[in-house]
Parts: sequence; C-alpha cells; structure tokens
Amino acid sequence: MILKNGLKLLAVAVTASAVTGCIDWSDKNTPLPPGDVKNIIMMIGDGMGPQQVGMLQEYAKRAPNSVYQGELTAMEKFSQKGVVGFSSTGPEASIVVDSACSASQLATGVSSGSEMIGLDYVGNPVETILEKAKKMGKATGLVSDTRITHATPASFAAHQPHRSMENEIAADMVENSVDVMLSGGLRYFIPQAVNTDADVKQAITDLVNEPSMKIKSKRKDDRNLLAEAQADGYQLAFNLDQMESANGDKLLGLFHYSAMMDGIVHSATKEDQDRAQPTLREMTLKALDILSKDPQGFFLMVEGGQIDWAAHYNDAGTMLHELLKFDEAVAAVYEWVQGRKDTLVVITADHETGGFGFSYSRNDIPGPQSLEGEAFQEVDYHPNYNFGSLNILDKLHAQSMSFENIWYKAGGDLYGTLPTAEAIMTAFNEHSEFDITLAEAQDIVKQEENKYHVSGHPYLDTAMYPNFEDFEEFYVYGEYDHLDLIGRKIGKQQNIVWGTGTHTHTPVMVIAYGPVNVVKNYSNLMHHTDVGKTTIQALKRKL
Repeated sequence: MILKNGLKLLAVAVTASAVTGCIDWSDKNTPLPPGDVKNIIMMIGDGMGPQQVGMLQEYAKRAPNSVYQGELTAMEKFSQKGVVGFSSTGPEASIVVDSACSASQLATGVSSGSEMIGLDYVGNPVETILEKAKKMGKATGLVSDTRITHATPASFAAHQPHRSMENEIAADMVENSVDVMLSGGLRYFIPQAVNTDADVKQAITDLVNEPSMKIKSKRKDDRNLLAEAQADGYQLAFNLDQMESANGDKLLGLFHYSAMMDGIVHSATKEDQDRAQPTLREMTLKALDILSKDPQGFFLMVEGGQIDWAAHYNDAGTMLHELLKFDEAVAAVYEWVQGRKDTLVVITADHETGGFGFSYSRNDIPGPQSLEGEAFQEVDYHPNYNFGSLNILDKLHAQSMSFENIWYKAGGDLYGTLPTAEAIMTAFNEHSEFDITLAEAQDIVKQEENKYHVSGHPYLDTAMYPNFEDFEEFYVYGEYDHLDLIGRKIGKQQNIVWGTGTHTHTPVMVIAYGPVNVVKNYSNLMHHTDVGKTTIQALKRKL
C-alpha cells in the first residue's frame, strides 16, 4: 500500500464510522475501527531502508523458488490493514544518523546526538516510551538478535553518553527492571573474575548450564548482573529449552556470549529443535506470552538488528536472509494481533545501510529473443542493457555462509590476519552461486597505507587498510571492510550496487497498524522524533 492509498483508506473508514457507526471490518484491506491502545509493539529492522524492503518484496513475489510460495510478506499484510508513511532519521546537528541516536529519537520523541543512548542532543537523559509505560503500570520488553546492550535496545532502557559503554548499559537495563529482555550479550552481565578465577568461572558455567556458551567477561569490575537480576525476580535463560520453560513474569534471556546467529545460520537451523539459540520469532512469541499477562497492557520493542550488519559488509545474500528472519518475527506479531482491537504495531527502521540497490548495467547484456506479441512479429526483442534476471533472487537466497564466516573459513580473522587470495576464492565459491576469480580475490585481500589514520581509534588506528578504488572514505571499519570488497566484486553478477559501507540519510518506511484514529497520524512524511512523539501519545491514551 502506498501513502496515497493509505490516506484514502483511512478517510473512507473514518467517514463510514461517523455516518453509519457500523463498518464491515472483515475485509482484509479494512483497518481497525477507532479505539484506544492498550499494547504497543514497535518493530525495528536495523538498516532496513526502502531498498531493503524492496529486495524482500522482489524475492517474496518474484523469485522463481521463493520460500513464500505465493504468500504475502508479513510486512505487506500489515500495510494492507494499516497505513504506510516515511520518516527522516537525521540527528540534531548532522545529516546521517547512527543506530543509537536514531533509536533514542524513536524512544523519546526528542532530537538526540550521534552515538548517544537515551539522551537529548546536549546530553540530558530523556524518559523513554518504555520507561513511561513502566510508570503507567504496563509490562515492558526488549527483544533483539544482536546483543541486548547493543544500540537499538539500549536506547529504550538506558542513558549513556556513548553506545560503546555496554557495561554501563547492561547495569542500566537491569536497574530499569525491564520485564522481558531476550538477546545475546552475556559477556556484559558476568564479573570479570570469570577470566582469572576458576571457581567463579565454574559457578557461572553451572548457572548458565549451556555447553555451547562461551564464558568470558567484558566487564571491568566484578559486578554480577545475573545475580542482581535474580534478586529482582528474574528467571534466567541461556538456551531455547530454558526460555520455553520459563513461566514467571520477568525473564532475562542471554543466548550468546556476543551476538546471536546470523540469518543464514538461522535459515539452516530454525527447524532443528535441538539447537541452543531461539529464533527471533520464538523470542518475540515468548515475550508476547509473558507481557500479555499484564492487565494494564505492555510495550515491546523487537529488533532485527543484523540486517544492518550484512549491509555494512555489502553482503546481499546474508542481508536477504536477515530480512526473512525479521519478517518471520513480524509474522508472529501479525498472527498474535488477529482478533485484537487494542494493540498498536509500528514497523520501521532506524536508517538505511549501504546505499543498496539493484541496477541495470552494461555487463552481460542479453542477446535478442523472439516474443509472441504483435509488435515483435518482424523484429526481435533486444534490450540495450542487462536489467537483472529474476533467478538472481534465488541465487542470493542460495548463499550458504555469510561473508564474515567465509573469511574465517579461509583463514582470516578480521583482526589483522589475511587469508590468501586462493583460500578466499575457494571458500567463497563453495558457498555462493556467484564466483570470484583469483584476480578478484587478490584485489579483495589487497591493502594500502591508511591515509585516514587516527591514533587510538577503534577501527582507524592501523597502518594499513583494505584497498578501495573509489568511495574509500565511506568504508570505515578497518579489516572488516575486506568483506565489502567481496560485495563490490560480485555486484556486477548480482545487478547490485553499493554506495557505502556505512549509513545513508534515506528516509525509511513506517508501517502502522491499529485503531484507525491512532494510525492515521503515521500516514505522512515525518521525522523519527515525530514517530516517537506519536507513539508516546498513543501510549498515553486512556482506555
């Protein structure tokens, strides 16, 4: 549904309600009647610009072997019953936003600054929608497939000057007593003594009781946030079985030392009930199960955080799998809200990542072909350019390992150890239907002097840097940018262009579903502070 149709649909619905007081709400394209909001579910596809949504839609509807098999994406289903708008994302004093600032603006409705967590643009803490919901007696929850302390979830329940302060963010989140927190990031919740004291490590190992979990701390102190959470009434979970068996009102689930499984691993293992990690869909359903017990209602934020990571690496195949993973969680919410008239769902993104897009090119121009139409009885159909065949979508989905894992498989470590060109060529070609040559692999591992060296910088404090022939200033993550070189090399085969390894200013979509008198306010061109304010206003409506 485009914006114009959304506005028209709402106008018809409101008019019919006012005139007749009765509407046939059974039609799939009819929004919910006017009403108030008890529950709010905000879903954020990190890095998911309209280009990424377009990729998902192209795959779902037109890939010859689409896993949707003719079904609509969950995001499209929500758009049919709700409205669609667009939102600009920029911070107070810059053009381009990062995830922390953007999520802070969504959470507070107030302009924030780059890389700030839950602050206004001069650095003052601002009460978030989650904190407001808690004050109102509502249950609260945060779900992410990255780390619970990562920028997006952190911005709803913490207040820190920089997103990198994940130890402090973890403490904020526990002290804020968010009812349900499900994600990765165990390393920020356990005392540093686990790194040196065998007895402490064994005690945490016994508590976690998950053999696949790495027990290592990133804390600088011996604060045990797991023990503090238990004292505050939380049940703890560190694998799927423990999460599913939890039956209390408060749950802290940490399912990886750092970030959770990527989209390709998710696609390959989601049917395996013996796996340790829950899926984003499963975490979302568990959060809904717990939070919906509160008679006052709830606020829940769900993040598909690794869409952004794949786009940062210019890894289109993995990005498609991340979009599929996120849409599965959206589908869980869609199923949950059926028959309810008291829930507002807002689906959006914090920003677009990568400057991604399909494009036509002069590479591999197709030859002439015969068509049956009247206009082609005497001439062949012969486009001037390669506009991209639909089987590219299936080939993207067929990628069986992320660029990052391919790099590690080839012997690299993204901390200074490079694989050989032969090794990266072999590893990549084994896991993708788009092959790279040895010459291309040599370019991928090539380095040059770092012209933008910054002493002490987490990524730029290195003498050598991956070698880019263009846009080098926009690849900022050191050794990780070798992965982008893979994406740039195979782009001509995928009909894909990438503009950057970072974020763009591209306005992002906002899909809103709920009572018509509430969602109509999202059907326009906004800024993320407007999205935040509008959602907070919906929270404050009295039943």
